[in-house]
Amino acid sequence: MSNLVRIIISSLLLVGTIALFWFGHWGWGILGILVTILAWVTVFFNENMLIAQWYFRKQNIAHAEKWLNNIKDYEKQLISAQQGYYHLLLGLIQSQRAPMQSEKFFKKALTLGLHMDHNVALAKLSLAGVMMAKRNKREAEKLLQEAKKADKNKLLADQIKMMKDQMAMMDKQQFRYSR
Repeated sequence: MSNLVRIIISSLLLVGTIALFWFGHWGWGILGILVTILAWVTVFFNENMLIAQWYFRKQNIAHAEKWLNNIKDYEKQLISAQQGYYHLLLGLIQSQRAPMQSEKFFKKALTLGLHMDHNVALAKLSLAGVMMAKRNKREAEKLLQEAKKADKNKLLADQIKMMKDQMAMMDKQQFRYSR
């Protein structure tokens, strides 16, 4: 359902709730307020995204993907603030199946914008992993530095350190095989 339809339905619910209060139906009016609030929340936060994020936190990737696939046209169904997170979740799901294919989702997420710094750091860290797998060391190092800058709360510090260690191991292997 597009956001325009959600706004129209939410506005009609608001008018109906005000009418219930006007005519003295206080009990139904309070219930109407709760339903109206729920309808307005779905304007700003798509229910499919909310459920997919909940399943993702529960490590149930199959269900999260099912709910993300319910979003057919993300540009119409999601507000611009959620579009980046939609691609971030798709990239994280894809990176478990085919890591090399997830690059486009992470780049799209960064292009559309992620509002939280630790999510930007996560996307750049994942992109660095893809670049490392492609043997593009310079780009991977650059992305790791950007991820380290974006991770202000040090939530991904261990993963960044582990990635740098893997990059150092990759250098040693290349040196050993180049002789």
